[in-house]
Amino acid sequence: MEKIAFISGANRGIGFETSKKLAQLGIKVLLGSRDLDKGKQAIEELASIGIEADLIQYDAHDLSAPQKVYDYIAEKYSKLDILINNAGVLLTGNLFVTNSSTVSDEDVKDTFQTNLFSVISLTQKLLPLIKKSDAGRIVNVSTILSSLTLHTAKDSPIAPAKEFAYNASKTALNAYTIHLALELKDTKIKVNSGHPGWVKTELGGPNAPVEVKDSYKTSLYLATLSEDGPSGGLFHGEDIIPW
Repeated sequence: MEKIAFISGANRGIGFETSKKLAQLGIKVLLGSRDLDKGKQAIEELASIGIEADLIQYDAHDLSAPQKVYDYIAEKYSKLDILINNAGVLLTGNLFVTNSSTVSDEDVKDTFQTNLFSVISLTQKLLPLIKKSDAGRIVNVSTILSSLTLHTAKDSPIAPAKEFAYNASKTALNAYTIHLALELKDTKIKVNSGHPGWVKTELGGPNAPVEVKDSYKTSLYLATLSEDGPSGGLFHGEDIIPW
């Protein structure tokens, strides 16, 4: 039976490249896009290389969005094999700031809504469909900047990147990964966080070393784990990143 994957924030960047690679493996991809017009452009781009994908409007700030996504997938596909929570925001536009003493309540709340709260709501709503899969996979797109161990390490490799709202939201996302993975440990569902690398996206900026076309690798690995693959970890490719 054909595998079904839903990827949020999939009309561009990491989500789009991941969708393309999943489709090339024969998986039916459903692109989640806040902007339907941009989503349609992504669908057309995939069609131009022979990929027939589907589109669902998904806005992380729309509290009714998880139900709408569930209804669409349940009616049309009856199950979900892969959920990639890819949508994310960096509201300040700059990873390399130190702003714990100045970040606004609004920025913290809006960042957590997209990067954490909406992920929890969507995952909980779609979990009954994922439980129908023979090998459910949940991928939470995180970042190395979520690692408290690395932030506090002597000679930390991520020392300059202290944008609080973004980093903290992803640390909290990792906590959700750990808790959900433990809850589902006796099922066929695997839950992991993934660091795609520092990528030249709108979020990552032009100085990032990883090209967008190469940004899919960690999400693809975690979305297609074998039965004996890991669950409840933070990975970059197959390498474990400390919490």
